Amino acid sequence: QVQLVESGGGLVQAGDSLRLSCAASGRSFSSYAMGWFRQAPGKEREFVASISRNGDSTYYADSVKGRFTISRDNAKNTVDLQMNSLKPEDTAVYYCARRVSYSGSYYFSREYAGWGQGTQVTVSS
Repeated sequence: QVQLVESGGGLVQAGDSLRLSCAASGRSFSSYAMGWFRQAPGKEREFVASISRNGDSTYYADSVKGRFTISRDNAKNTVDLQMNSLKPEDTAVYYCARRVSYSGSYYFSREYAGWGQGTQVTVSS
């Protein structure tokens, strides 16, 4: 019912900025909290940021706090991730998903579904 497509990734230098976008199709986008996760080669998928259904509440991993900002526009069915002061450690494939479960915490990937294809972010030193 909801399909997600991530875009905006690329190759940048340390200290640069990127803005990722997640576009949703289908109904009831505003009914779901949304999250951004990332996965680097050889590592598990990890939580980056999440945002509540109406955008009033946001949550960030400690590793990106103060550098990344998550936002959403329910009228356009989009969720963005503004990434500033990028570091080589931020290199990963970035995914967005909708939260479909509240049996655990917001930073558990198993709480989410409808993962997009991901967008590659590469930060050189």
